[in-house]
Amino acid sequence: MASSSLLTFPSLQTQFSSPKKPLLSPSTKTRKHSVRFRPTIYASAKPQITGSKPKSEKPPVKKIPGNYGLPLIGPIMDRLDYFYNQGKNDFFKSRIQKYHSTVFRVNMPPGPFIAPNPNVIALLDGKSFPILFDLTKVEKKDLFTGTYMPSVELTGGYRVLSYLDPSEPRHAKLKKLLFFLLKSRRDHVIPEFETSYGELFETLENDLKTKGKASFPEANDQAGFNFLARALYGSNPADTKLGLDGPTLVSKWVLFQIGPQLTVGLPKFLEELLIHTFPLPPFLVKSDYQRLYDFFYESSGFVLDEAEKLGISREDACHNLLFATCFNSFGGIKILFPNMMKWIGRAGAKLHTELAQEIRSVIKSNGGKVTMAAMEQMPLMKSVVYEALRIEPPVAQQYGRAKRDLLVESHDAIFEVKEGELLFGFQPFATKDPKIFERPEEFVGDRFVGDGERLLKHVLWSNGPETENPTLGNKQCAGKDFVVLLSRLLVVELFRRYDSFDVEVGVSALGAAVTITSLKRASF
Repeated sequence: MASSSLLTFPSLQTQFSSPKKPLLSPSTKTRKHSVRFRPTIYASAKPQITGSKPKSEKPPVKKIPGNYGLPLIGPIMDRLDYFYNQGKNDFFKSRIQKYHSTVFRVNMPPGPFIAPNPNVIALLDGKSFPILFDLTKVEKKDLFTGTYMPSVELTGGYRVLSYLDPSEPRHAKLKKLLFFLLKSRRDHVIPEFETSYGELFETLENDLKTKGKASFPEANDQAGFNFLARALYGSNPADTKLGLDGPTLVSKWVLFQIGPQLTVGLPKFLEELLIHTFPLPPFLVKSDYQRLYDFFYESSGFVLDEAEKLGISREDACHNLLFATCFNSFGGIKILFPNMMKWIGRAGAKLHTELAQEIRSVIKSNGGKVTMAAMEQMPLMKSVVYEALRIEPPVAQQYGRAKRDLLVESHDAIFEVKEGELLFGFQPFATKDPKIFERPEEFVGDRFVGDGERLLKHVLWSNGPETENPTLGNKQCAGKDFVVLLSRLLVVELFRRYDSFDVEVGVSALGAAVTITSLKRASF
């Protein structure tokens, strides 16, 4: 995935007037697992709230361990370990064990010859990671995809919002435009989600009848793209020249940008040559991108009018709307929703029953309608969404370049960082920090119920803590609350229709390959 935020859309904290209460190693082989009985997954056993005990003395100042190896050779060796020899998790775990530190120097892919400098300082615990959000200490310019930046030819010649640092004048204007977009379309979000994902569940049921199984990601891609177009722009893709091609065009275009960070199932030597060593030429997707651009330009006139009032050209605005909708939001739905289905499906019938009871009871007491206010009365459902965001955040990587000499503190030591050095955080390690969360590797459905809400400050998927909000002056995902709302709606729509469901889980380049093997219709 990308490194700053794949889900850039306006905050519901301001646009939807939500309550102030604070409320994800690729393998070339696909493996299927039975998920009816997973003894290591606990759906409802409530954990104790833990955390590091206050210390009267600061930890010692230490030299950052690790090295970058020989030029060219070191980065390539690290890349092979990261993608093939070890895989992402073991790549980091082995170095934590080697250096006895969660902070160390290492090379991050892709390295030669795509990234000019792959050297980073890795931050792999929940205490050091948040420095990446502190814009008084780090800069975010051109770091959305990490140690390299894709060609601006892929975005119409413009550096789009995700690559801008808040210190750049265009940043606030473009983020404000995204806030305007969602605010103006807020009343369409819930009804259009119900329509688009009602179509998804019909597709899944039909596939189960005819094939005995159903691919959730395939149906989700079409439903997600349709929903975003209908809800945010009032345009149904099937009724335009774009037709049903949107998800395919977007996926191809996104590959040209983040391919250097992926494994796609090709033989190792082919992947190394084709996507890890040299950038894919943008002209190969120029016509695909133009089709997407034409769709958004024709559908977003009211937003483009507002852009001109803000001093943004219509072309600049349209390229940013396309990126925000297709890369950030659609990309997020493409990764997050299958991952949620995976974890909730694995959790089993007990959690499913509890969710169905809570969701249906609240909907009934609210006149049979799903509203934001009604969803605030579903603490277990809300906790399940946060737990999915914690255990497998849709944005795995964050980057920030030190603005000045500074100190980074982990649980065990303090490290000196020099001005200009690149800090890298691998978020799944930060949000599964055993010094913050009990049973961090387990999906605990009610982890954030009641007193557990105070752990929300350690849920970091949005390029900031869940307890904070995006502003024009920070890099927190502009759509933080929008994404949370969509995730809640998915769980609500699922359990108002079904008592339980079963899944088989494989892997894919982005997110999980989730196959639905049964859907048990609502019996109460």
